Amino acid sequence: MELTKNIFFNTDKLIENTIVKISYTGKLFQTDSEEVNIHYGFGLDWNSLNDMKMEKTELGFQAEIQLTDAETFNFCFNNGNNEWDNNDGNNYIFPIEKNVVALVETNNDEFSLVTHKRLRKSYIWSKKIRLAVYKIITVIPKILSGNYKRKISE
Repeated sequence: MELTKNIFFNTDKLIENTIVKISYTGKLFQTDSEEVNIHYGFGLDWNSLNDMKMEKTELGFQAEIQLTDAETFNFCFNNGNNEWDNNDGNNYIFPIEKNVVALVETNNDEFSLVTHKRLRKSYIWSKKIRLAVYKIITVIPKILSGNYKRKISE
């Protein structure tokens, strides 16, 4: 999930009481800072204020953070040399969604929790189906018009 131009999360939504991996490729990464820290807190008052050193990778600086049940996740970045990336003084502030638990009836007339993995798989399959439909829609007109060339194996 790309939230801003240079900040990415490993999930589509920020959900309370989960661990999120954040990747940062902003100005501190682009200016070849050796070390970047994420300064973060939760809610309007920046509760549970913390600093964490981020791991430098080829893809940017990365860190895993445990979200709380607050309404927002607030953060900014610094490199230890008093250089900050704080969204031009506005900080980076993103909403945290409540963890919604759905109950589903199973074959044994018992109830079980729908897991995020199951929802993620259905999302991936819907993407695959859309891609297949797109390919069919673009290839069939070429075949019908005679503009489609197949590779001839020798």
